[in-house]
Amino acid sequence: MAIHYDSHSVKAHYMLGLALLDRQELAGGIKALEKSLELGRGAHPASYMVEEIWQELSKAKYIEWEGLSKMRSSQLHKLNATCKEALKSYNSLDNPTGDMSEEHLNELDEVFKKAAKADTPTEVPDHLCCKITLDIFRDPVITPSGITYERAVILDHLNRVGKFDPVTREPLEPFQLISNLAVKEAVYVFLKEHGWAYKIR
Repeated sequence: MAIHYDSHSVKAHYMLGLALLDRQELAGGIKALEKSLELGRGAHPASYMVEEIWQELSKAKYIEWEGLSKMRSSQLHKLNATCKEALKSYNSLDNPTGDMSEEHLNELDEVFKKAAKADTPTEVPDHLCCKITLDIFRDPVITPSGITYERAVILDHLNRVGKFDPVTREPLEPFQLISNLAVKEAVYVFLKEHGWAYKIR
Protein backbone atom coordinates (compact mmCIF):
# COMPACT_ATOMS: atom_id res chain seq x y z
CA MET A 1 0.00 0.00 0.00
CA ALA A 2 2.90 2.37 0.76
CA ILE A 3 4.01 2.19 -2.89
CA HIS A 4 0.62 3.56 -3.99
CA TYR A 5 1.13 6.61 -1.76
CA ASP A 6 4.82 7.10 -2.54
CA SER A 7 6.17 5.30 -5.61
CA HIS A 8 9.63 6.70 -4.82
CA SER A 9 9.88 5.05 -1.41
CA VAL A 10 13.08 3.02 -1.15
CA LYS A 11 11.79 1.13 1.86
CA ALA A 12 8.41 0.30 0.29
CA HIS A 13 10.05 -1.26 -2.78
CA TYR A 14 12.55 -3.05 -0.55
CA MET A 15 9.83 -4.54 1.68
CA LEU A 16 7.77 -5.51 -1.38
CA GLY A 17 10.81 -7.24 -2.86
CA LEU A 18 11.43 -9.20 0.35
CA ALA A 19 7.76 -10.18 0.60
CA LEU A 20 7.70 -11.41 -3.00
CA LEU A 21 10.91 -13.39 -2.48
CA ASP A 22 9.40 -14.91 0.65
CA ARG A 23 6.42 -16.02 -1.48
CA GLN A 24 8.87 -17.61 -3.96
CA GLU A 25 8.03 -14.99 -6.60
CA LEU A 26 11.64 -14.53 -7.67
CA ALA A 27 11.15 -12.37 -10.77
CA GLY A 28 8.84 -9.91 -9.01
CA GLY A 29 11.06 -9.78 -5.93
CA ILE A 30 14.14 -9.06 -8.02
CA LYS A 31 12.33 -6.32 -9.95
CA ALA A 32 11.18 -4.61 -6.72
CA LEU A 33 14.66 -4.86 -5.16
CA GLU A 34 16.26 -3.44 -8.32
CA LYS A 35 13.85 -0.48 -8.16
CA SER A 36 14.63 -0.02 -4.47
CA LEU A 37 18.36 -0.08 -5.18
CA GLU A 38 17.98 2.45 -8.00
CA LEU A 39 15.99 4.79 -5.74
CA GLY A 40 18.36 4.27 -2.81
CA ARG A 41 21.46 5.05 -4.83
CA GLY A 42 19.88 8.28 -5.99
CA ALA A 43 18.87 9.46 -2.52
CA HIS A 44 21.66 8.19 -0.23
CA PRO A 45 24.33 6.30 -2.20
CA ALA A 46 26.46 5.49 0.87
CA SER A 47 23.67 4.51 3.27
CA TYR A 48 23.47 1.18 5.07
CA MET A 49 20.11 0.61 3.37
CA VAL A 50 21.71 0.55 -0.10
CA GLU A 51 24.17 -2.08 1.12
CA GLU A 52 21.34 -4.13 2.65
CA ILE A 53 19.32 -3.91 -0.57
CA TRP A 54 22.35 -5.02 -2.60
CA GLN A 55 22.88 -8.01 -0.27
CA GLU A 56 19.29 -9.19 -0.69
CA LEU A 57 19.31 -8.54 -4.44
CA SER A 58 22.56 -10.48 -4.81
CA LYS A 59 21.12 -13.46 -2.95
CA ALA A 60 18.01 -13.43 -5.14
CA LYS A 61 20.02 -13.06 -8.36
CA TYR A 62 22.27 -15.94 -7.30
CA ILE A 63 19.25 -18.15 -6.58
CA GLU A 64 17.84 -17.20 -9.98
CA TRP A 65 21.14 -18.07 -11.67
CA GLU A 66 21.39 -21.35 -9.77
CA GLY A 67 17.94 -22.46 -10.97
CA LEU A 68 18.63 -21.46 -14.57
CA SER A 69 22.07 -23.07 -14.43
CA LYS A 70 20.64 -26.40 -13.26
CA MET A 71 18.04 -26.26 -16.02
CA ARG A 72 20.67 -25.46 -18.69
CA SER A 73 22.95 -28.21 -17.38
CA SER A 74 20.14 -30.75 -17.57
CA GLN A 75 19.24 -29.63 -21.09
CA LEU A 76 22.89 -29.82 -22.20
CA HIS A 77 23.23 -33.31 -20.72
CA LYS A 78 20.11 -34.53 -22.55
CA LEU A 79 21.21 -32.88 -25.80
CA ASN A 80 24.68 -34.44 -25.49
CA ALA A 81 23.14 -37.91 -25.02
CA THR A 82 20.81 -37.34 -27.99
CA CYS A 83 23.69 -36.19 -30.19
CA LYS A 84 25.74 -39.27 -29.24
CA GLU A 85 22.81 -41.52 -30.12
CA ALA A 86 22.38 -39.72 -33.45
CA LEU A 87 26.10 -40.07 -34.13
CA LYS A 88 25.91 -43.80 -33.37
CA SER A 89 22.95 -44.21 -35.73
CA TYR A 90 24.72 -42.26 -38.46
CA ASN A 91 27.92 -44.27 -38.02
CA SER A 92 26.03 -47.57 -38.12
CA LEU A 93 24.72 -46.66 -41.59
CA ASP A 94 28.25 -45.98 -42.91
CA ASN A 95 29.96 -48.63 -40.83
CA PRO A 96 27.89 -51.77 -40.15
CA THR A 97 30.38 -52.97 -37.50
CA GLY A 98 29.16 -50.07 -35.38
CA ASP A 99 32.59 -48.75 -34.37
CA MET A 100 32.18 -45.13 -33.46
CA SER A 101 35.16 -42.89 -33.82
CA GLU A 102 36.62 -41.86 -30.46
CA GLU A 103 37.67 -38.62 -32.11
CA HIS A 104 34.05 -37.71 -32.90
CA LEU A 105 32.97 -38.42 -29.32
CA ASN A 106 35.80 -36.27 -27.95
CA GLU A 107 34.88 -33.41 -30.29
CA LEU A 108 31.25 -33.67 -29.20
CA ASP A 109 32.23 -33.63 -25.52
CA GLU A 110 34.45 -30.59 -26.14
CA VAL A 111 31.56 -28.69 -27.74
CA PHE A 112 29.35 -29.36 -24.72
CA LYS A 113 32.10 -28.39 -22.27
CA LYS A 114 32.44 -25.04 -24.03
CA ALA A 115 28.66 -24.56 -23.93
CA ALA A 116 28.65 -25.14 -20.15
CA LYS A 117 31.61 -22.83 -19.50
CA ALA A 118 29.53 -19.68 -18.80
CA ASP A 119 27.89 -21.47 -15.87
CA THR A 120 31.21 -22.57 -14.39
CA PRO A 121 32.35 -20.24 -11.58
CA THR A 122 35.84 -18.80 -11.99
CA GLU A 123 37.44 -15.59 -10.71
CA VAL A 124 35.93 -12.16 -11.25
CA PRO A 125 38.36 -10.07 -13.33
CA ASP A 126 40.40 -7.61 -11.21
CA HIS A 127 39.24 -4.56 -13.19
CA LEU A 128 35.67 -5.29 -12.04
CA CYS A 129 36.64 -5.38 -8.34
CA CYS A 130 37.19 -2.63 -5.77
CA LYS A 131 40.83 -2.13 -4.74
CA ILE A 132 39.80 -1.94 -1.07
CA THR A 133 37.17 -4.68 -0.63
CA LEU A 134 38.27 -6.89 -3.55
CA ASP A 135 34.54 -7.49 -4.19
CA ILE A 136 32.80 -6.93 -7.50
CA PHE A 137 31.69 -3.31 -7.97
CA ARG A 138 28.13 -2.28 -7.19
CA ASP A 139 28.41 1.50 -7.55
CA PRO A 140 31.90 2.33 -8.88
CA VAL A 141 33.33 5.84 -8.72
CA ILE A 142 36.58 7.12 -10.17
CA THR A 143 39.00 9.52 -8.48
CA PRO A 144 41.00 12.29 -10.21
CA SER A 145 44.04 9.95 -10.10
CA GLY A 146 42.11 7.44 -12.23
CA ILE A 147 41.54 4.73 -9.62
CA THR A 148 38.06 3.24 -9.29
CA TYR A 149 36.56 2.37 -5.90
CA GLU A 150 33.21 1.26 -4.55
CA ARG A 151 31.34 4.49 -3.69
CA ALA A 152 30.25 3.55 -0.15
CA VAL A 153 33.71 2.21 0.72
CA ILE A 154 35.67 5.25 -0.48
CA LEU A 155 33.20 7.64 1.18
CA ASP A 156 33.60 5.70 4.42
CA HIS A 157 37.40 5.91 4.05
CA LEU A 158 37.24 9.66 3.46
CA ASN A 159 35.04 10.16 6.55
CA ARG A 160 36.85 7.83 8.95
CA VAL A 161 40.49 7.74 7.87
CA GLY A 162 41.12 11.01 6.07
CA LYS A 163 40.61 13.03 2.93
CA PHE A 164 43.13 11.20 0.75
CA ASP A 165 43.17 8.47 -1.89
CA PRO A 166 44.05 5.19 -0.12
CA VAL A 167 46.26 3.98 -3.00
CA THR A 168 47.97 7.14 -4.28
CA ARG A 169 47.77 9.10 -0.99
CA GLU A 170 46.83 12.22 -2.97
CA PRO A 171 44.33 14.63 -1.36
CA LEU A 172 40.74 13.65 -2.18
CA GLU A 173 37.36 15.19 -1.39
CA PRO A 174 33.97 13.48 -1.81
CA PHE A 175 32.84 15.97 -4.46
CA GLN A 176 35.74 14.82 -6.67
CA LEU A 177 34.30 11.32 -7.02
CA ILE A 178 32.61 10.68 -10.36
CA SER A 179 30.47 7.65 -11.25
CA ASN A 180 32.48 5.29 -13.43
CA LEU A 181 29.76 4.41 -15.94
CA ALA A 182 32.08 2.33 -18.14
CA VAL A 183 33.00 0.01 -15.26
CA LYS A 184 29.38 -0.04 -14.08
CA GLU A 185 28.27 -1.20 -17.54
CA ALA A 186 31.08 -3.78 -17.70
CA VAL A 187 29.99 -5.17 -14.32
CA TYR A 188 26.36 -5.29 -15.49
CA VAL A 189 27.34 -7.24 -18.62
CA PHE A 190 29.62 -9.57 -16.65
CA LEU A 191 26.93 -10.33 -14.05
CA LYS A 192 24.33 -10.88 -16.76
CA GLU A 193 26.56 -13.51 -18.38
CA HIS A 194 28.02 -14.94 -15.14
CA GLY A 195 25.28 -15.05 -12.50
CA TRP A 196 27.50 -17.08 -10.18
CA ALA A 197 29.43 -13.85 -9.46
CA TYR A 198 26.46 -12.59 -7.39
CA LYS A 199 27.39 -15.03 -4.65
CA ILE A 200 28.50 -13.04 -1.64
CA ARG A 201 31.62 -14.15 0.18
